[in-house]
Amino acid sequence: MIQRTFCIIKPDAVARGLEDEINDIIIHKGFKILASKRLTATRDQFETFYAEHKGKPFFDGLVEFMTSGPIIVQVLEGENAIQAWRDLMGKTDPAEAAEGTIRKKYAESKGHNSVHGSDSPESAEREINLWFKPEELQ
Repeated sequence: MIQRTFCIIKPDAVARGLEDEINDIIIHKGFKILASKRLTATRDQFETFYAEHKGKPFFDGLVEFMTSGPIIVQVLEGENAIQAWRDLMGKTDPAEAAEGTIRKKYAESKGHNSVHGSDSPESAEREINLWFKPEELQ
């Protein structure tokens, strides 16, 4: 089944100039990048994005990190894209990530783990709609 999912190349990866390498991996694995933009997000944007984590001990640090520099937000399309992208990213903690995954290769730590991906069809739709207008996905 062809699906869309949401991807963020996080500030740690962008600061190290890894977006082209990561995009090459994405394309090589059969994903189509339907939309992509580079931006520096606001605190409000990430407080909305991570609203389900508000009140948790890591929330403020996460929002601070995600607004610390430019990010790349993208919409990926492919066969079972949500799970396929999660598999390609690897586990959140790079020490536990499988060889060949993006986080194993590029993540600096569990907190600075280079990429984000939606965890469900509902999250993918919500996340895509937070960052992209429908006309940007044509």
